Amino acid sequence: MGGFFYSLVSFIVVIGVLVTVHEYGHFWVARRLGVKVLRFSIGFGKPLWTRNFGKDATELVVAAIPLGGYVKMLDEREGEVAEEELERAFNRQPVSTRIAVVVAGPAANFLFAILAYWIMFVSGVTGLKPVVGEVLPYSYAAAAGIRAGDEILSIENQPTPTWETAIMALLTANLDGKNIVNLRVVDSAGNKRYLQAFFGSPDALLKKGGVLDNFGLGPWRPPAVIERLVEGGAGERAGILPGDKVVHADDTPISNWEQWVEYVRARPGERITTQVMRQGKLVELSVTPDRESENGNSIGRIGAYVQLPGEQERATMRVVVRYGLLEAVPEALYKTWDVTTLTLRTLWKMVNGRASVENLSGPISIARYAGQSASVGLATFLGFLGIVSVSLGILNLLPVPILDGGHLLFYLVEIVKGSPLSETAQLVGQKIGIALLLALMSIAFYNDLVRLFE
Repeated sequence: MGGFFYSLVSFIVVIGVLVTVHEYGHFWVARRLGVKVLRFSIGFGKPLWTRNFGKDATELVVAAIPLGGYVKMLDEREGEVAEEELERAFNRQPVSTRIAVVVAGPAANFLFAILAYWIMFVSGVTGLKPVVGEVLPYSYAAAAGIRAGDEILSIENQPTPTWETAIMALLTANLDGKNIVNLRVVDSAGNKRYLQAFFGSPDALLKKGGVLDNFGLGPWRPPAVIERLVEGGAGERAGILPGDKVVHADDTPISNWEQWVEYVRARPGERITTQVMRQGKLVELSVTPDRESENGNSIGRIGAYVQLPGEQERATMRVVVRYGLLEAVPEALYKTWDVTTLTLRTLWKMVNGRASVENLSGPISIARYAGQSASVGLATFLGFLGIVSVSLGILNLLPVPILDGGHLLFYLVEIVKGSPLSETAQLVGQKIGIALLLALMSIAFYNDLVRLFE
């Protein structure tokens, strides 16, 4: 329950910050261009807190539903406007001014992402080295000759100091339509190899599942070595001892602790023939996991804890990427550009059916990721803020009526046409926009629920 509330608070902080940034972009440009702003609202629904500020007594509102916000400007279409203030009404502004006000919100999100990435790179990003823990048989990675224990040094001549950079490089190469991807790896003995991965299709990594799963790689994880056991638990009853290393479960080789946990959880009350390595000898045991309930589902547990690697071993797996104050500026710009183009290209692949729509995430997934990133540290949380800020900017620029991009589309049509679209046409467009947005949100919510109960 504590994790739920932590994720919820983190989600509110993320959305609150990014919505404030977005709406402030609209507010700041509108004020500078002479448009009167009546209300600046963070959230929708019932106001929880209000205050008036500035020469125009603009109403600042914090509302009950933290899933968005809005800036309400003086507009004849929404009520009567005093004659002396007509020149400050939004609908009376030239189309160039209206375009600037509309674009300012998404632009603020992109600028915020640059700032977040700059702070992240200056403070230092701690990541895990891309050391391979397992290679799935018959996968692209296996066919390329990648082996467990290899560290990926570069992909397509791009250095990959962390798993994040390796995933981004793989995804970028796949989005570029490449069927052949060049990799450089080094094994635990220090021997470097140049490898090539061949993809059956240019969108092979964009299917259901993660990039690494589709490629056939699993990151290094702690081996399934038992540190201690719960007294009276299924593990102790079966004769498992501290120091035992699980190597087989039935006919399945066990290469890491996570794999062992998943195997046990999926078999409540079932007998598992387990082989462990004990002081250099192979010992066979029969383990029957206790049946327990978790979120309404029945899972298996044996009451065992993993032996974590020592500090020296953990240190060799970590890497810190840090830049100076000036060096971090171009890095932050490149990072924002990479995330932006990657998001746009992935969205386009989803639209034309070449990428799975199951990659879409909704508020539940965002809340979970927000909580996880906040618990890891400042740099990770800033990186998450940057990604969501870019996503919010892109979403609002989509040419869908009711979004900023829809208004921008109307204004561009007005420039070509020489006059505004009729109110009827705009109303029809807004209805279409609402339908599209609801469809998108429904898919995202469905994906969230599927992930939640997997």
